[in-house]
Order: sequence, then C-alpha cells, then structure tokens
Amino acid sequence: ARHLAEPCVPMLHGAAMTSLVLATAAGTVRLILRPDSAPVTCSYIAKCAAAKLFDGVTFYRSDFVIQTGLYGTDRSHNFGDLPVNEAATGVVLSNTKGTVSIAHHDVPDNGNTEFFINLGSNDHLDTAYGGYCVFAQVADDSSMAVCEKIAAEVKGGTQTLIHSVTVA
Repeated sequence: ARHLAEPCVPMLHGAAMTSLVLATAAGTVRLILRPDSAPVTCSYIAKCAAAKLFDGVTFYRSDFVIQTGLYGTDRSHNFGDLPVNEAATGVVLSNTKGTVSIAHHDVPDNGNTEFFINLGSNDHLDTAYGGYCVFAQVADDSSMAVCEKIAAEVKGGTQTLIHSVTVA
C-alpha cells in the first residue's frame, strides 16, 4: 500500500523549502513538497517557481485533474526537461485526491513545467505511460476547496489565473 508519509525538508539556494504557495484568482493553494518521493522533480519545480515561470499562467484543464504550466505560452526557460521520471523511485506515492504530479507525453522521461492536481483517486496514473510522478500534496482542506473552485471555473470555460507561485 502507498501512504503519504511525512515529507523531508529540501533545500534551494541554501534555504529550506517545504512548500509552494499558489496565489490564484480563485484563492490560495498551498502545496507541500515531497522530495522523499521525487527530489529531482521537487528541485526542478522549485527552481521554476523561484524564476517566476508560473506567475501569470493559468489553470486551463479540468476533468479528473486541474492542470497548469507553460503549455500554450510563449515563455521560454533554460531548465530543459526533467532528466528522469521519478514515478517508481524513492517513496512511491499514488495519484490520490490532492496529490500533485508532473504531466508528460506518452514518453515518461520528458516531463517539464506542466503539472496537475488530482481531484480524486487516479491510481491508474501510477503506471500509465511509465507513471506520473507525485512530487507534492495539497496542504489542507481550504487549499483543496480552492482547487475544486478552480475546477468548476475551468469546466465553466474560464481559465483561472495564477498571480504568483512562491517557494516557502
């Protein structure tokens, strides 16, 4: 069985980071990073957030997940793609409600700035196309309520703006 264990504390530029805070038009979503499951992925996403790559993008997909990232934007960065899909390494976490995973095409080792928040249990994503790596989890019920509000907005045809993403 896969369980959500206590996360360890990763570092970015010598400072401890334990979470990402997404300030959106629908409210604030706090995500707890899980480097025990995906240290490379956590570091990559934290570097993208610190570089403000996610500021001003939108959540544009809502079905069984809400998804965001640089897809469809003209933004460029020099971080490249993730070098590895960590879906089966470290503490393997299942794509359950409130977990956050890296999106990728049908090839598992090409994840990048796209990520999604699971709105329900999606354990089929644990193995589909090499698995979708869980790197964070929604921190609390109020953050999950904002995720559900975002899902409703996007389903209604409105992309939800992310004002800023900060590393905390």
